[in-house]
Amino acid sequence: MTVKISGFLLAAILVVTSCKTAGTGIAPIADIREVVNSSDATLVDVRIPEQYEAGTAKNAINIPLAELQNTIDSLKDKKVVVFCNKGIQADQAMEILKKNGIEAYDGTSWKNVKAIQDEKSSGK
Repeated sequence: MTVKISGFLLAAILVVTSCKTAGTGIAPIADIREVVNSSDATLVDVRIPEQYEAGTAKNAINIPLAELQNTIDSLKDKKVVVFCNKGIQADQAMEILKKNGIEAYDGTSWKNVKAIQDEKSSGK
């Protein structure tokens, strides 16, 4: 009985470890705080203009998600941080940007990005 269990465990371990790939081609995840506070990052609020005008992160530009595909050329060769209210539209924006070869980072929500900016300005 213990031989069967040991054999099963060995087989399971081999299956799990053999699924691991050496190079996935995915860039390492950057610290979002560093990216947000980087002078060369473009902060993009993908909410509708009314939401953007009601409050957003410092130095953010507004490109609504519905218009993102049409403005992709303006974001080429830029480091882009996208965000919205809760992160759902930001996730969709990330897919669009990545498919078009844009270096994109998910800031999730505008409040998250603003908090990161405020953290830096308060010296934390």
